[in-house]
Amino acid sequence: MFDALAERLQITFRKLRGHGHLTETEIGEGVREIRTALLEADVDLGVVRDFSEAVRRRATSEEILKSLTPGQQVIKIVRDEMVGILGQGSEGALARASRPPSVFMMVGLQGSGKTTTSAKLSRLLKGQGRTPLLVPADVRRPAAVEQLRVLGQQIGVTVAEVPPGAGAGEVCRKALKESRLVGRDPMIVDTAGRLHVDEELMAELEALKADLAPVEILYVADAMTGQDAVRAAGAFHARLGLTGVILSKADGDSRGGAALSIRKVLGVPIKFVGIGEHTDNLEVFHPDRMASRILGMGDVLTLIEKAESVASREEAETLTRRLKSSELTLEDLGEQLDKVKKLGSLRQIVEMLPGAGMLKDMPLDEKEILRTRAIISSMTPDERRRPEIIDGGRRLRIARGSGTSVTDVNRLLKQFKQMRKMMKTMARGGPAMRSGMFGAARGFRR
Repeated sequence: MFDALAERLQITFRKLRGHGHLTETEIGEGVREIRTALLEADVDLGVVRDFSEAVRRRATSEEILKSLTPGQQVIKIVRDEMVGILGQGSEGALARASRPPSVFMMVGLQGSGKTTTSAKLSRLLKGQGRTPLLVPADVRRPAAVEQLRVLGQQIGVTVAEVPPGAGAGEVCRKALKESRLVGRDPMIVDTAGRLHVDEELMAELEALKADLAPVEILYVADAMTGQDAVRAAGAFHARLGLTGVILSKADGDSRGGAALSIRKVLGVPIKFVGIGEHTDNLEVFHPDRMASRILGMGDVLTLIEKAESVASREEAETLTRRLKSSELTLEDLGEQLDKVKKLGSLRQIVEMLPGAGMLKDMPLDEKEILRTRAIISSMTPDERRRPEIIDGGRRLRIARGSGTSVTDVNRLLKQFKQMRKMMKTMARGGPAMRSGMFGAARGFRR
């Protein structure tokens, strides 16, 4: 997300950092380049105008012009103003009803990703110890009802029944009664959508709002549609009173205009962002972290949180002991590869690193990870613990079992030997390495 915008902004920032002293003219040129980049990213014109003026006014102050690092100061100003556009603090908190269940209405245009996002949100809340109920209220489209059923089965979340011929209101009222009887909370309602805003759709949604008294009305905005998403959200907000926005498909080739406009234009917080197709690809939207990603500063905190979610302190300490004593095994390597897969795709991980723009052309071979994991899985436990016992016959068996070649097996064994030697050296080095792979992340955050 924001690849083109981030690249343009970073080019401008490099120019600004290249000056030991900045004049008002040079700052003005930089602001114009930033303005152009934002307009090309399909950011709302009014938002761009206000943003550019705020940056220009602060950047041409006497304090900045006389600074020893004016380029860095301007970048900080841009980041601060961008955070102001996106919203202050973490906005992922969801309201709770005084009498459960808390009803969340998911609204938006057809094709925006409402059904998948409903399932993602259910999975996220289930992971927090809650017992969500998914309600398929798009009863005119049997495919949408079936899709929600399938997704519910995948994530282990109950999906409300849709009796033949029942309308959306009837389905939701029965689901509300069931939630109160058995203690389901929250109730996530996947409403109908259209390819465009129309009176019939709005009337149906207004009737559901009156019946259900939702504590959250969340607009699912396709991040790839730019200003179209903002205009549609405005129409929904005028009729329903949105309480939040979820950006879907943010991992696609989007220009980012919707994310940078919708919060400012509507005054409605962005609460979550979908960054992949899988049901676990939903993140709380942190304005400051997103601003840092856009400006090429990475998002190390989110990466740390992801790392901590897949590795316990005990696992990190065990790995540290193995590293220091050069006892790292192929079994350990296989487990670490599994953890990396849980963090997301390699592309998503790289995008969270500072200076990710410089790595955008780096070949990220997901297939190589899968191949390595297959080879390790084809070994016996003893072979994984003691790779030195793997002779020619064993290599042939491992290659056949993993669907690879003996050359692939030889390459992995050679790389692992080099890795173990390097890890031993690093583990004996500084305190950051002695804290382990995921322990180092925790130390960074503290």
